[in-house]
Amino acid sequence: MAFAPGLLAGRRALVTGGGTGLGRSIGRRFLEIGASLAICGRRAEVLAAAAEAFRTEIPGARVTIHPCDIRDATAVEAMLDDVWQHAPADILVNNAAANFLAQTHRLSARAVDAVRGATLHGAAYCTLGCGRRGIEAGTPGGVLSILTLSALQGGAFTSPAAMAKAGRLAMTQSLAVEWGPRGSRLVAIAPG
Repeated sequence: MAFAPGLLAGRRALVTGGGTGLGRSIGRRFLEIGASLAICGRRAEVLAAAAEAFRTEIPGARVTIHPCDIRDATAVEAMLDDVWQHAPADILVNNAAANFLAQTHRLSARAVDAVRGATLHGAAYCTLGCGRRGIEAGTPGGVLSILTLSALQGGAFTSPAAMAKAGRLAMTQSLAVEWGPRGSRLVAIAPG
């Protein structure tokens, strides 16, 4: 599907996990259709490399980087303050996640918490922080949360990620009901 080059002109997107993989691809597409972009992730050097590639490959690309471990609610609030100093983000993409393949009965509590922290808690902290800022400013935006098919239909060896992404789905549905009347749009997709 083709989108007009200026479709998102004047919009700003924040993509978590925006330095690699799917997040980087989503960020690139937003830039191609006119949005400015903020990307966050744990590794500053990865974010800087992605931003430099965007600026080189996409004429006029406006990208800021925001190193952040989204498992830390205080760090997320500081990151969002930094993002908003440049310009408000009216699109949030909850892309960052943790996962590894393992036999579920062999997982430790720490392993489950590692996946849940980045995948569910991080998405919640980012969503609530962006939502609060937009609602208080009277400029509601949109939130796109990336799911996994195993959250919808189950899947072996990825139980913690499936549980966490099912939580993202529940957050999306609940906030769509609560924030939708205020003009916010919340969407979740499971690529695959």
